Amino acid sequence: MDPNSIDIAVVGAHLSGFPLNKDLTSRGAILLQTTSTSASYRLFVLSNSFPRKPGLCRALNHEDSGAIEVEIWRLPKSEVGSFIETVPSPLGIGTIELKDGTWVKGFICEPYAMQGATEITESGGWRAYTDSLDTPTI
Repeated sequence: MDPNSIDIAVVGAHLSGFPLNKDLTSRGAILLQTTSTSASYRLFVLSNSFPRKPGLCRALNHEDSGAIEVEIWRLPKSEVGSFIETVPSPLGIGTIELKDGTWVKGFICEPYAMQGATEITESGGWRAYTDSLDTPTI
């Protein structure tokens, strides 16, 4: 890994082709790979967010969890602060386990936002969820 950059996993509106991807590309981020989290996560559609965004949280009970598609982007460290300033509550940057057992910084969501939210874990990711809708939520 380049000591002058940080790898960040994105799960929703920052994915390639989605409205907030520009927040990465305008800061010189490059897409490294598409992969998934370990099978320990749950994904929800957040209400009252525009553009629509998902919330990713690590599950307490693995019977209710699954692997969620993510993209890994390499962002110059000099751009991390301005990028994080664009991340609204209840989202934040935490540490996410990938399917290969490695850990990477990435988008997580505060648990309070899941209360009353629609769970979409079974879709396997935001792209698959939005592709399944008649009217996209992006």
